[in-house]
Amino acid sequence: MLTYRGLLDDATTQLFESSDTPRIDAELLLLHVIEQPLAWLIAYGETQASGEHVKTFYKFIKQRHAGQPVAYLVGKRDFWTLSLKVNSDVLIPRPDTETLVEQALEVLPRDTELDVLDLGTGSGAIALAIAKERPMAKVLAVDSQNAALKVAQENAQLNQIHNVTFIQSNWFSDIADVTGFDLIASNPPYVEAGDPHLDQGDLRFEPQSALVAGGKGLDDIQHIVHTSAKYLQNDGWLFIEHGSTQSSEVAALFEAEGFNSIKLQQDISGLPRCTYGQR
Repeated sequence: MLTYRGLLDDATTQLFESSDTPRIDAELLLLHVIEQPLAWLIAYGETQASGEHVKTFYKFIKQRHAGQPVAYLVGKRDFWTLSLKVNSDVLIPRPDTETLVEQALEVLPRDTELDVLDLGTGSGAIALAIAKERPMAKVLAVDSQNAALKVAQENAQLNQIHNVTFIQSNWFSDIADVTGFDLIASNPPYVEAGDPHLDQGDLRFEPQSALVAGGKGLDDIQHIVHTSAKYLQNDGWLFIEHGSTQSSEVAALFEAEGFNSIKLQQDISGLPRCTYGQR
């Protein structure tokens, strides 16, 4: 008799060499297949597994063994306090990016009308997290890819967040040329072409256009920092996520454009991840 706990143990063994988190991966995939919470699996793990569940579960394990991201297989990823739909049209939201959200909320007052811009919104993670925490804010979320915007719009509906507007734009190209945002945030492409990490883990399956930038990964960041000045109010803030080895270069870009109060925040792994400053 093959039980659900037996399925979990067997899949963990199968994924041991192909995943850094084999038990967690197997657990998430099994819970997705059986459509039950973890508490059910703990309480009823010795229940005999249905044939359909076994078949579907091992199909997912085979795909995960081949490297497919768990988030794409289950079609969702938790971020901040949200559950976000994800697919291969968008980057998988990561805890590192919650660092940017946390710091942005520190400078955005509560119960105040605000204008916020999220550049390269992807799944909508940053825009929706800020919008939920600051319901009086008007958040504009842009992305150059229409397929990504469809995912972001669906995430707004799924999470019942109504103070975000989505438009297709290549960075600032289709945004009205006015100064007025209290805060601009972006997690732009910042990986250098040819970086060996692109051939490892989940990055192999994520959209390269959302990962790779020219100029040693700094071209898009440079464009955003340079252009943002005319879109920010006086004393407005710019927040940029970047690679862990790029902090000094990004700080120099902020300084060259006249930003003040420039700060660097580490991510949950203690790596330099987010630079921000004030006009």
